[in-house]
Amino acid sequence: MDNLQAQLTQLMQNLQLEDSPAGGSVVVYHKGELIAQANAGYAVPETPWDNQTLSLNFSTGKGVLVTLIHILVSHELLDYDQALAHYWPEFGVNGKQQITLRQVLTHQAGLFNIQAVTDAAEDMINWQQMLSRVEAMNPQDPVNEKAVSAYSALVSGWVLGGVIEKVTGKTLNEVIDEYLAEPLGVAGSIYFGVPKQKLASVATLTKNFEDFDSLIGLSEDSQSDQSAPKKRSSKPKLRSDSEQTLGVYQGLAAYSCWQHTFKQQAGNQQQDSDNASLNTLDIANLYFDMSSIQMQDFKYALVPAGRSGFDYYTADALMAKIPAANNVASAEALATMYAMLANKGHWQGKQLISEQVFQQLSKIHVEGQDAIMPAANPHSMQWRLGYHRVFSRCFDSDELNSAFGHMGYNGSVAWCDVERELAVAFVHNYDVTMSTDIRQFAIIETILQWADENLK
Repeated sequence: MDNLQAQLTQLMQNLQLEDSPAGGSVVVYHKGELIAQANAGYAVPETPWDNQTLSLNFSTGKGVLVTLIHILVSHELLDYDQALAHYWPEFGVNGKQQITLRQVLTHQAGLFNIQAVTDAAEDMINWQQMLSRVEAMNPQDPVNEKAVSAYSALVSGWVLGGVIEKVTGKTLNEVIDEYLAEPLGVAGSIYFGVPKQKLASVATLTKNFEDFDSLIGLSEDSQSDQSAPKKRSSKPKLRSDSEQTLGVYQGLAAYSCWQHTFKQQAGNQQQDSDNASLNTLDIANLYFDMSSIQMQDFKYALVPAGRSGFDYYTADALMAKIPAANNVASAEALATMYAMLANKGHWQGKQLISEQVFQQLSKIHVEGQDAIMPAANPHSMQWRLGYHRVFSRCFDSDELNSAFGHMGYNGSVAWCDVERELAVAFVHNYDVTMSTDIRQFAIIETILQWADENLK
């Protein structure tokens, strides 16, 4: 396993590109054992990354949320095919009376439109208000009539988090601790709503380093011009690739397959594609194809109608419960959870998920185009029960039939491969999005290639 450790250590250093002092952590398990971990950069000022660093992982946390659901199904507290209104009567109005847990998990419930819930992003930090608005919302079909699913990027968090609290009578974090974190031995490393005392240890974007104390609400003097936080854009900054960045890409293990795929797609339209120097956009477009998306659906799912900006890294946002979007966890915790899933629900002598439930959660339930997520080639997320396929262009979908997980808006990702008995988590604080950054794909392809060469 030493060669994987060396590969990932070098890879994480290479993937710093021009984004220092930002960095991240990648953790790999095989057969329930930690086999590799690599870190780079700084999480917060003067604190280097390690595999225990808490990180905001956006939708990567959906994997945590749905794993908790599957554990509760195994305990017979929930049923995939029971109407959610059975557990949550207030939810069963306005056309939602028959919506089941299975439909929500496969993104076929029509509950994707955040604009039907709120027109102000700031509302999202108010848990009870958002639950009330989700209770009152109407389901709807996507504009794209070809789509067989519509990814609920935000709304699903309140739906699933709400039903979890209804059936357990406990807060979401209490349920996480009791049913997931404590059995896995990762208590204190997975949250939907970070405790105030842990704010200072959550990795933040390097653009926030200068006024870090103010950002997380720890400044003693917020009145002076000196202590007031500088205005920050909530959107990642886009920039052109430097020659150094392009050179790093060319040295990556996946580059030859990326170039081969690019050549195939270019065909006769680009005769010199053999020698093409692929940039970030070229590589990202191998995984995401926005041409398959109706922009109205995309906006419905991701943008409150008021279009007000929202900074997930502020103290208020980190401490709020926004389960579809603001999970905070360490790479170690996420990798441990997926190591349990790679072992079909078993972990160190404990059975967290029953065999019957695991068979349900891990099989592909939906094939076909998603209205929101622009998955390229095939145009399919291959939705399991809450998880999607592992994105690779160097291995086809048949080779990864037993691999599933979830990525986040910022390009963080966690996944497992049951056949290969692998579990992987990658988290970071680079100021990027999943569609404008290639790091997660470089890491996925590197690990899969290593597994193909060493685990036969």
